[in-house]
Amino acid sequence: MQRGIAPGLTYRAGIVGAGFMGSVHARAIRNVGGEVTGVVGSRPERGREAAAALGTTPFDDLDALLADPAIEVVHLCTPNHLHAAAAQAVIASGRHVVCEKPLATSLADATALADAADAAGVVATIPYVYRFHPMVRDARERIAAGELGRLTVAHGGYFQDWLARPTDGNWRVDPELGGATRAFGDIGSHWCDLLEFVIGERITSLAANLVTAHPQRASGPVHTDDIATISFATSGGLVGTTVISQVSPGRKNRLVLEISGLERSLLFDQERSEELWLGHRDHNEVVQRDPDVQSKRVARYSALPAGHPQGYQECFDHFVGDTAAAIGGADVDGLPCFADGMRTAVLAEAVLASSAGRRWIEVAEPDEPRPALDARQAGVAS
Repeated sequence: MQRGIAPGLTYRAGIVGAGFMGSVHARAIRNVGGEVTGVVGSRPERGREAAAALGTTPFDDLDALLADPAIEVVHLCTPNHLHAAAAQAVIASGRHVVCEKPLATSLADATALADAADAAGVVATIPYVYRFHPMVRDARERIAAGELGRLTVAHGGYFQDWLARPTDGNWRVDPELGGATRAFGDIGSHWCDLLEFVIGERITSLAANLVTAHPQRASGPVHTDDIATISFATSGGLVGTTVISQVSPGRKNRLVLEISGLERSLLFDQERSEELWLGHRDHNEVVQRDPDVQSKRVARYSALPAGHPQGYQECFDHFVGDTAAAIGGADVDGLPCFADGMRTAVLAEAVLASSAGRRWIEVAEPDEPRPALDARQAGVAS
């Protein structure tokens, strides 16, 4: 299906951050017909290495990148603690911005960024890319149509193993670089965003427990969570639980979400993203991705015909394609914007407070609506 940039439009992007995520963003930009105009690394020499690998122009720093008038949008793929200042600089320059999650390491900074993007009138998005699996859109459509009946319970989790050993390390372990919550902030945020996106309801209260499996790693003492368990209730009366872990041996990137209503259940497993399990009282079924039989709203996120597996990179491609469409003035359904990044910061603050106090927390909502962001999410792109 169509996921490229509309004729007559351009998407000239600069990338800040030369690691794995920078390369994912670069592929997505090019896959939808955009141009990677330049890249900034953590050091000038790292930027030159990345530019050579990506076939683009190196810039010594963000200021130099923003001085190039050709660049229309900036993708921020840096460590978390650098997001807020960099995103503010991009917005102040009048450019559109894509910022990796978390949007910021504090709620105050995330709120300031959402406000700044609104005030500047720029498109500002955050890659909660699991929204772009066609079978996630299928699940969302079924729930909106009432197929499950009144929603009652949801459960699941997100499991990885890349920090399972005490010798495993990464900058995300350091709260000064990654933020006060790590497992929840890094991957639990994806799960909660997916839940709220699919069911169309907000988490309104929660009880969380944050656990550090390895209090000491090779890099030193650890003060961030390896595991998070969360019980929650939503605005519509659904209750549920989720388990988030970066220390589960054998689980590489398993995000699983199961939702039950009084009529049916459904389950999405990111590691089996070509299918959706549907549970009935008298039988079960597995629905396969097939753009020839699914609705146009679902099929537009199928990059390939049925039987030709697609996955994570295609999700990123569609996310960037929808960002480009929004820049071109289209109304795009479900495009995750900075307001969604701020929402994650609200949840992260509640999770930290709940775990610290060993109590249920009411999840606060922003004081004022954000009509500009809501408007961009309200329609369906053509």
